[in-house]
Amino acid sequence: MKILYAIQGTGNGHVSRAREIIPNLKRFGDVDLLLSGNNVHLDLPYEVKYRSTGISYQYGSNGKIDLLASLKKITIAKAIKEMMSFPIKKYDLVINDYEFISAWAAWFANKRFVSFGHQPSFLSPNTPMPKKQSLAGNLILKYHIKQSNPVGLHFENYDDFIYTPVIRSQVRRLEVTDGEHYTVYLSSFGDEELFKQLNKVGDIKWEVFSIRAKQKYTRENVTFFPANNDAFLNSVASCKGLLTGAGFETPAETLFLGKKLFCIPIKMQYEQYCNGAALERLGVPVVYNTGDSLTDKLEKWINNPWNIKVKYPDNASMLVEKIVAENEAMVPWAPMPA
Repeated sequence: MKILYAIQGTGNGHVSRAREIIPNLKRFGDVDLLLSGNNVHLDLPYEVKYRSTGISYQYGSNGKIDLLASLKKITIAKAIKEMMSFPIKKYDLVINDYEFISAWAAWFANKRFVSFGHQPSFLSPNTPMPKKQSLAGNLILKYHIKQSNPVGLHFENYDDFIYTPVIRSQVRRLEVTDGEHYTVYLSSFGDEELFKQLNKVGDIKWEVFSIRAKQKYTRENVTFFPANNDAFLNSVASCKGLLTGAGFETPAETLFLGKKLFCIPIKMQYEQYCNGAALERLGVPVVYNTGDSLTDKLEKWINNPWNIKVKYPDNASMLVEKIVAENEAMVPWAPMPA
């Protein structure tokens, strides 16, 4: 069987999940990979047959999406050309993890494909959403990438097609200890802004993993490290808690490890606001505005006990078997729900 696994390359979450899914897919056939986007700071240890710039967000240093930089990176004409010329019909199974080119190529070719990952979970009316919803945000989240036959992932099973997160084997094997530091990963904030905020918070040792730091350095109670997957995971496994954005994989892995979690959604990224609503439902503190009250909220989080417990079984093999079995059963084309 010829399998195409198309992966969105905005952020590390999609690639993180792919590292678990790909070995399981290889049990069922030849797997070609399409990686779309250029915002990944995590290695994918498999050959990527197709690369595309796709459509990706660019982040600034003040907690927001940099719209101007994002628009400069978007090449609609190139994306359409890639979409129309992509050899989608030669594949027996197409799995799309929120990737623009292959999703629309499959749709225009009337080719069945499976929408897999976190974003398909937002097709369910049961999935938590922010109190103040955005019409534009909802439209982009649900429609800018075509979706069909959804197999969603979220923090909880909100619907019958939504499953708990795929936790990396590397995370499952970590030795969890209780150290003296708090770990930070907030890629949309600059190092100087992070230092100003963290330095205000009592006598706390912070380990910040920065996409901007070229080498390790320390300023008072804050140590900055270049972004590195292994070092970051070791820091999280031994930390007292993690301060991060409201993405999906990193908060899910932190909850799995039983660590304290505090989230600051990236401004103007609606999906993170939606994740924030789900995290708040679990009891995780989420702050949307990093004003003067952030210091007090961080201190409260540090001093309060942590009682959130989750059960995330090792489900990568099960999910792949489900997708393959349904595809082999020749399930008819199932368009995206209205």
